[in-house]
Amino acid sequence: MYSYKIGISKEEHDSFVKKSQQTNLLQSANWAQVKDDWGNERIGFYQDQTLVASASILIRPLPLGMTMFYIPRGPVMDYQNRELLTFVLDSLKTVAKAKRALFIKFDPFILFEHFQIDAEPVSNPDAQEIIDNLKAYGCEWLGRTSDMAENIQPRFQANIYAQDFSEAGLSKKMRQAIRTAKNKGVSVRFGSHELLADFSDLMKKTEDRKAIHLRGIDYYRKLLETYPKHSYITLATLNLKDRLADLDEQLEQKQNLLSSYDDKVKPGKIDNTKNDIGRLTDEINFLKEQLAKGKQTVPLAGTLTLEFGGTSENIYAGMDEEFRRYQAALYTWFETANHAFERGCQWQNLGGIENDLSGGLFNFKSKFKPEIEEFIGEFNLPVSPLYKLSNYAYTLRKKFRSNH
Repeated sequence: MYSYKIGISKEEHDSFVKKSQQTNLLQSANWAQVKDDWGNERIGFYQDQTLVASASILIRPLPLGMTMFYIPRGPVMDYQNRELLTFVLDSLKTVAKAKRALFIKFDPFILFEHFQIDAEPVSNPDAQEIIDNLKAYGCEWLGRTSDMAENIQPRFQANIYAQDFSEAGLSKKMRQAIRTAKNKGVSVRFGSHELLADFSDLMKKTEDRKAIHLRGIDYYRKLLETYPKHSYITLATLNLKDRLADLDEQLEQKQNLLSSYDDKVKPGKIDNTKNDIGRLTDEINFLKEQLAKGKQTVPLAGTLTLEFGGTSENIYAGMDEEFRRYQAALYTWFETANHAFERGCQWQNLGGIENDLSGGLFNFKSKFKPEIEEFIGEFNLPVSPLYKLSNYAYTLRKKFRSNH
């Protein structure tokens, strides 16, 4: 016999989610604290006193006292058990009606398929049955959407797994980029609040470069405070004076080498040395300009990572485009993943990518040879007779916001 309980403890909910095959950060109880402009309910579903499904629900206030329920990457449950599925959805509708919800939106942590880049997709044999079960109940499936902006959570993500990840497994070009960063004096460190100001500055530069609006320092601080033992910032920096001293030494060596050449030296070798001198001089001038601005050690790139139940996710990342030549972003993401695995995480989510597997997000993240994972996507469960009208208004608002 099934029953449900509203307001189960954080500990009970999180323990269940962590033991499931659907472990994910967005269904951690603390995620609702991050989204504190939404309301929250945690509901546990039991079979003979045993917890068999759970949902952390975000509740969005709407005009005229109405609400919208959203269950990110949940509920966590066996979607193939139709008896359980019916009970869970029936119960959610009952709670939603009491909260004057117009509809319930959810996007289960269920893959449609997954694949390595340039490899054949591996389909989830249960995906279509789960979709059919939800549709048979009365849920509306948004389908295999083609645009990232059509969903709240990305339907495609890039994930790397501890057992498959190593520097040796990366492409030659990627390994060279990491060596370039190291050779040019880029250093990486991990921390928390002490790195927050520099990280926030990098995020602001990223916003300006992409002409988008992200978050501010207060939000990043909230993430660190909400997951105090399971969050960290990775920050890549460059000591300008140390790098300049190294370049001055290299330049002197190249100039001495050029002066030592006689008529027997091949023209190609002379040209290569002259090119090296030009490259070194260009970087020296760049660093002198930065030092003239009062800079000493500058942040180049950073990530903010959260962990939950053996999983790790890059929530935000930024970089200083002016220092692009130092390959700091790739180096930072590489070290972030290594750090996650050293801390015992099984996988590291690099975040969403474009659904058509093209564009800036895909091109950057594909360098880490991730597993590309496609989720089955979003469902709407109507609760109110006003659902059609409210969902139309919601869709229009989402489209407007994605274009501005």
